[in-house]
Amino acid sequence: MESPMTTANKIRLLIADDHEVVRSGLKMMLAGSEVKVVAEVGSGSAAVRYALENDEVDVVLIDIRMPDGDGLTALGRIKLDKPDLPILILSTFDNPTYVARAVALGASGYLLKDCTRDQLLAGIRTAAAGESAWTRDELRRVTGALATPRLTADVEVPLTQRESEVLRQLAYGLTNKEIAATLKISYETVKEHVQHILRKIGVSDRTQAAVWAVRKELV
Repeated sequence: MESPMTTANKIRLLIADDHEVVRSGLKMMLAGSEVKVVAEVGSGSAAVRYALENDEVDVVLIDIRMPDGDGLTALGRIKLDKPDLPILILSTFDNPTYVARAVALGASGYLLKDCTRDQLLAGIRTAAAGESAWTRDELRRVTGALATPRLTADVEVPLTQRESEVLRQLAYGLTNKEIAATLKISYETVKEHVQHILRKIGVSDRTQAAVWAVRKELV
């Protein structure tokens, strides 16, 4: 279905991805449509800066794994100042932890990098119209995590400093192996910390733990 927008009233898109080839490919896919790429940046911090300093952006399309601020952190920062600006996540990773964090932080949808041109355009058009581009499938996968009860603000969970570090990395979507490499500790130690974290905060899996960490503003 064609968008009702006229040529003079294009959807102005900010693309944030650290790979030039991806940005170029996206621009080629969007050529000839009513979507106009007004800017492209290569890091999370640059995405935050551009989105907050410029009003001529209708939709932000942002990658997750980037240097100098990942896409989910950037999403949260932008939403603090511009809660109504639609932001779509674009990722190589079909990771339920990423999806849950994206939903919890207010993203308009989650697109995989192997999506078709029609899927890309549909997501951008839906987001620009102020609607949700989430599929039932995606939301069904994270429903349990999002239903995790919030602890009241005055309830303190006694996580150790190391457990807090592991939880933060877990909420960023890292695997146990990646957390071990990042924190320079053994894989077995990470596994032990994750088990302790899940028990202490009263959740059953990593996705729920990630959403809990977002809601407690730990990430």
